[in-house]
Amino acid sequence: MADLRPTDSLADGQAGRDRPDPPELALALRALESGDYGACLRGLAPLADAHGASTALGGRIRLLMATALMGQGDSAGAAACCRSLRGCKDLTLRQQARDLEEVLEAPALQRPRNWSVQVPSLGELERVEGRSPMQSWRRRPRPEPPPPPPVGATKTPWGFALVAVALLLLTTLLAGCVQVETSLNFPAPGRLQISQTSTSATGQALPWQRDLAAALGGGSVVVERDHGRQSLRNRALPTSQALAWLSQSLERGAALAGVNLPKPQLELRERNWLIGVQQQMELSIDLRALDSLPGLDLAFRFAPLEPKAVQLATPRPVQAGPGAKELHWRLEPGALNRLAWSTWRWSRLGLGAVAVALLLGLALLLQRLRLRAGFGFPQLPA
Repeated sequence: MADLRPTDSLADGQAGRDRPDPPELALALRALESGDYGACLRGLAPLADAHGASTALGGRIRLLMATALMGQGDSAGAAACCRSLRGCKDLTLRQQARDLEEVLEAPALQRPRNWSVQVPSLGELERVEGRSPMQSWRRRPRPEPPPPPPVGATKTPWGFALVAVALLLLTTLLAGCVQVETSLNFPAPGRLQISQTSTSATGQALPWQRDLAAALGGGSVVVERDHGRQSLRNRALPTSQALAWLSQSLERGAALAGVNLPKPQLELRERNWLIGVQQQMELSIDLRALDSLPGLDLAFRFAPLEPKAVQLATPRPVQAGPGAKELHWRLEPGALNRLAWSTWRWSRLGLGAVAVALLLGLALLLQRLRLRAGFGFPQLPA
């Protein structure tokens, strides 16, 4: 029988953890190595009740239980133990459980009969030995020709392909859990600066982050990395160009993760009234094709923007940020996310021009009143 024990790091108790392993775990491991699967399961059952599947110790205990169940021939029970580790916080244990579950749930292949040699039973051998050579030669039937090898069009294993794509999606997009925050800053009317920050909970850069930086980097985009944190910052651009870059980043990020999402709807309308610009923005991001997974956090940040400017925010409300006039809006995976707001961006140049015009009008009015009063035009002293 093949060795179905977990990896050495799991069997050795993963030295270096904050707390030592309980002595019952060492006893169960020795029972597993000696082939006493029943004693191993009886020793691990109370430990599994005491430690949840989301903890690292609980994940190791359930992997040992899955190995013992496989030794007893209970593949269904072993697969159930592996499925219970989908919410484990330890990335290594979660990956081992996913690989073992894939092996357990793989379909059994039927082997053609002509691939093996069939040995006759002892009763048939005794009947053949009791006959005379001539009689056996006369009554021996002519052997039938072997069946032709199977031919025909090969069927595409769509089921396995879908499972492989789903596993690849989960590993690429959310390996170690990821947080993505897109910031929209309005430094001046008609200008927009966008930055996108992604953070991996593992502390290491994910392949998805590196691919996204390679696809969107260059030109005016500045890429900054600090272990598992990556920032893509664009300089202040005209509104239309900035929104086009934002739409491209959202589409490219979903494509690199293997998720087929509809094109996001981003629209910003601006009307210049000299003294300021009236801005109305509408966002519609359809994430119904993206399942809600633990550790996935997608959010937008708007600055400067006040809460009273928000007209619509679904399914999650907009929250005030730590900075002044800063709003945060978290997206909900598996739902249609919509946001609409309207505000004024005052123009200093426009307000100054209006103030100068008012002062000039006031001066002309005072001069007209002086002439009516009979004082005449102002003159220099003699």
